[in-house]
Amino acid sequence: MITLTAQEIRAYLNRIGIVDIEAPTPTFLFELHKAHVRALSWQTVDIYGGKPASIDVKQSIALILGGRSGYCFHLNGAFSALLHALGYDVSLHRAGVQPIGTEPRINSFHLGVLVRLMDKAWIVDVGLGDMPHEPLPLVYGTYGQAPYEYRVESSLVAPDGWRLAHDRDASFVGVDFDPNVVEDIGIFKNNHHFYSTSKNSPWHNIFLLRNRDEKEGHELRGCMWRKRDKDGFQMTELNQKSHWLDVMAEQLGETLTHYNAIERDELWKRVREDHETWKKQKKQFI
Repeated sequence: MITLTAQEIRAYLNRIGIVDIEAPTPTFLFELHKAHVRALSWQTVDIYGGKPASIDVKQSIALILGGRSGYCFHLNGAFSALLHALGYDVSLHRAGVQPIGTEPRINSFHLGVLVRLMDKAWIVDVGLGDMPHEPLPLVYGTYGQAPYEYRVESSLVAPDGWRLAHDRDASFVGVDFDPNVVEDIGIFKNNHHFYSTSKNSPWHNIFLLRNRDEKEGHELRGCMWRKRDKDGFQMTELNQKSHWLDVMAEQLGETLTHYNAIERDELWKRVREDHETWKKQKKQFI
């Protein structure tokens, strides 16, 4: 695990809105996790925009400190380094997300994180947007974190592994984790290269951001903003660039400051074109 400087630790905590550094306790772990998922959205913005970032942990930290975000390899990689620097016992694991309509798998397209503290293991995941708001104990059972419900159970695809089953109305079915510890995030680099550069990547042509807090979850997919709270789903079509930018900044913490004005205009133009194509395709099946 890499070492963060005192300056990097302080800057990282400032980035997620944490003021004081505390001893490594469950209470502080929960505070850090909640702050992280609230401040930093899971997103494909830079993949879609042709500016994919390295998943080298030092560079992921620099990415976050520079006001940007990323997806699981960046977010879980950087957060695990921060936790380690704060005194937590952290381990990394191969994992696999199960999209709707597929079978469970562990394909190393997701980076899992486990924290051991006071004779208890905690599942930590700030890298999927609508996963738990707080760490979950590695104890089989059902856990409600409004507006979602999660289940921790045994993995059927990894001996001695575990599975985090997502809410029935969520964006994917669940995640399976391999119990073996990964020493170097480098084993994920080929998969990241595919995700971030291949035209066959599921994220190549999708402008997508997700995050959540203690009450609701948000998703911005192209021009469609979906909010979920205790009362269900609310869908809003964003037809104006200013509204699109406002929702992105206010609800998902992304201001696109690393894109210049021309690039932001081009990004919006492409998102609108993709959105109109999607609407035409959708009408064909109605």
